[in-house]
Amino acid sequence: MKHTGAQIIVKLLEMYGIETVAGIPGGMILPLYDELNKSKIRHVLVRQEQAAGFIAQGIARSTGNVAVCMATSGPGAMNLLTAIADARADSVPIIAITGQVNTTQIGTDAFQEADTFGLSFPITKHSILVKSPEELLDAIPRAFEIALNGRPGPVLIDVPRDVQLKECEFKEWPDISKIRVHDIRFHTPIDEYAEKMGEIAGLLSKSKKPVLLCGGGCNSSAAATGIQGFINNYPLPVVTSLMGLGCIPNDAPEFIGMVGMHGSYASNVAVHDSDLIIAAGIRFDDRATGLVKSFCPDAKIVHIDVDAAEVDKILSSTVSVVADVESVFPVIAQLVAEKGIKSDAGWLKKIQKLKEENLSVDCGRPKGEKLTNPRELISKIPEYAAYSGLNSDNLIITTDVGQHQMWAAQYYPVERPRSFLTSGSLGTMGFGLPAAIGAAMANTDKRVVCISGDGSIMMNIQELATLAELNLPVTVIVFVNGTLGMVYQQQKYLFEKNYSASVFESKPDFVTIARGFGIEAVDADTDSEWYKKAFDSNRSNKPCLVKVSVDSEENVLPFVPGGRANIDAIRN
Repeated sequence: MKHTGAQIIVKLLEMYGIETVAGIPGGMILPLYDELNKSKIRHVLVRQEQAAGFIAQGIARSTGNVAVCMATSGPGAMNLLTAIADARADSVPIIAITGQVNTTQIGTDAFQEADTFGLSFPITKHSILVKSPEELLDAIPRAFEIALNGRPGPVLIDVPRDVQLKECEFKEWPDISKIRVHDIRFHTPIDEYAEKMGEIAGLLSKSKKPVLLCGGGCNSSAAATGIQGFINNYPLPVVTSLMGLGCIPNDAPEFIGMVGMHGSYASNVAVHDSDLIIAAGIRFDDRATGLVKSFCPDAKIVHIDVDAAEVDKILSSTVSVVADVESVFPVIAQLVAEKGIKSDAGWLKKIQKLKEENLSVDCGRPKGEKLTNPRELISKIPEYAAYSGLNSDNLIITTDVGQHQMWAAQYYPVERPRSFLTSGSLGTMGFGLPAAIGAAMANTDKRVVCISGDGSIMMNIQELATLAELNLPVTVIVFVNGTLGMVYQQQKYLFEKNYSASVFESKPDFVTIARGFGIEAVDADTDSEWYKKAFDSNRSNKPCLVKVSVDSEENVLPFVPGGRANIDAIRN
């Protein structure tokens, strides 16, 4: 059979079940777009390529499946790089397919030429520059395998225009059923596995103050099920990183909260005072640990992670298991049950009491403030949605980056995996809106709520046009305080209130802007029943933007300044 490079790409994407791709066409990727338009794959036209990458992330983060985005050469591909780096930082499986100038022009400074392969290499899990259409028969399957294999991540495939147009002859399509999803090359060897499980059980039997610390590697249904089985047999305080939110229900009695720079006081104390940390799917990043030597100074550490490179990188482990979380916890749970190992109920009760005494929606709120309390509003989102017949299972939350992100992490009741999508490690403003679009496309039975601020929303506000075209059930809540809130707060506490470049002189009217894009908008400052419009999926115009004014002096507390231990956070 004979097919062009573009035809090969489209056919293989269809074989892998890709239903949606996001991007913007341009001269060096037009042959692929020509074939894409003949396929059953739906293309979403964004207004800036960065948004295409975040739409792909919204799909991938909410489903766990690989998602695809596209861009042309030069500036198109460059605009994708931030979203690709974000996916790498948070272990999100996306594939970016970029056009490139003709192979004969590479290195000549041709129009819209840039070294996409070279520039992307440090921020991808793998990058491929394809030189012939035959290579695509291996490159596309390899990209899907690498993106999902072990620790997930982004793969970029750069395809010159002439490769897209050129025909090649081959006998059969690749057998994608042979693709390995789990690579065990760097996993703990089978002959060591049983011994390590026994060591973990032994540590649990001796521990008086154990804590389960869950990261993004726990944020899947299978991992959550395994963790719940373990907790049922061995109740203990459970804390998470920002990326781990959702692996245990917010209302579970064992869940204490998020750790780290803006983590709850009870969570940070639990980790600091513990004698054993079961760290699962987490890499001990600086926002979680604060001052590393004071993070869990007297604790033994069991580190479970699929990425061998993360084990013993920041903190040394007593026992380490290089494996996916899903496979480990059922074994530990079984051993604990068989051996009759019990946890100390008094320790859990102590930490639960600490949580009850210190968690308040007024934490960080200026005295006597009359404007909306953002923490309270965020905590009540499921309640507001219930007026339209929705419950928490019908909601997916995305956030941008800043104070609103941390308030959402602290106060939104996340009940299940893959329902709280946020840019964690890279902290990319502008993530929330396009990620919400992707999540809504991949989860047609859900309403997606994007929580943003007047700083972040402006980073990709042009995607309101994309949202309007798609007419998706997305509610965008914009907290307006006239500042770059998190920068403003740090300047307040760390730079003697020298508010350098953090206060907006111009204050856009977001309600008018949204309506200008053709989106329903409501001002929560003047409409006390704003939520009846915000969550109503029965309207023919499904998206809605909600503007909420908050005071610029609202703080995200606790707050751990750099160089301090988590337990030394600013709390009031």
